[in-house]
Amino acid sequence: MASPEFWDDQDKARKVSQELNTQKDWVSGWEGLNSRLVDLDELYQMVAEEEDAGELAEIVEELLDAERALDDLELRHLLGENEDRLDAIMTIHPGAGGTESADWAQILMRLYSRWSERRGFELKVLDLQPGETAGIKSATIEVRGDYAFGYLKSEIGVHRLVRISPYDAASRRHTSFASVFVYPEAEGDIEVDIRPEDVRVDTYRASGAGGQHVNKTDSAVRMTHEPTGIIVQCQSERSQHKNRNSAMKILKARLYQHYKEKEEEKRAEVESSKKKIEWGSQIRNYVFHPYQMVKDLRTGMETSDVQGVTDGDIDQFIHAYLSQSGAGDAQGQSA
Repeated sequence: MASPEFWDDQDKARKVSQELNTQKDWVSGWEGLNSRLVDLDELYQMVAEEEDAGELAEIVEELLDAERALDDLELRHLLGENEDRLDAIMTIHPGAGGTESADWAQILMRLYSRWSERRGFELKVLDLQPGETAGIKSATIEVRGDYAFGYLKSEIGVHRLVRISPYDAASRRHTSFASVFVYPEAEGDIEVDIRPEDVRVDTYRASGAGGQHVNKTDSAVRMTHEPTGIIVQCQSERSQHKNRNSAMKILKARLYQHYKEKEEEKRAEVESSKKKIEWGSQIRNYVFHPYQMVKDLRTGMETSDVQGVTDGDIDQFIHAYLSQSGAGDAQGQSA
């Protein structure tokens, strides 16, 4: 990199720099964790001789925190795809079922908002269409943070909820569905060529719940990519200019994923994760009644801490999925 000729090829130089930074992250992460464990071991030797119960309890907490850091390092090791380090754009849609499913979609949106907060990620709502009575008709959110897409790609699929409905006067049990899909944000090192003549842009008045207008101008934007038929929309901002920028960001992410699927001939595999939003196609069950359990049907991972999960504690499911996927990839490469 010190060579004057290194930057002659900008694309190659950028890729080498990115790979170098990735490797540095691994080395510094491991060295930092190893140093921390060495210090804890030395501290334990000193405290054990004094038999200080309070100090020992603090060391145990430090060890548990170090274990979590090691789990996170191992998790990131499973994220080897180029786009895994990118920010993510997530869409959430309720299935059939009216208010019940719309409310469930909103619960999922809150879940991922809380998860993002736990991770220290930045979350921005790009488009939100409220339900007629409660919940949401659809949501598109941007999650910004290192490896955001790599983590969240494990959430792609249909999520099923079983609970006593708060909207049913007879307090009957209801089953609701909502779909989640995640795209890598196609910016920075990823380029997507979009010809202006291929995109039809329509503007309209943004509306909220009950038909109330967010404003009285045509600030909402809908973009249709004619060659692929992909349609995106954004109405979260009062400014049409800002909505255009957000809609283009979503469109780029959608097109990147579309072209990636086509080039890698994995359309059938990806489409299988975008199943019809109904019974039998879910990836995860969330049962609130008659018992409490969240179970991932792909990995078998389950927990009875329903409240914790809906508050964003889903790392165990992400880790299980990525571990299983990583093992499958390794077997495929060795075959």
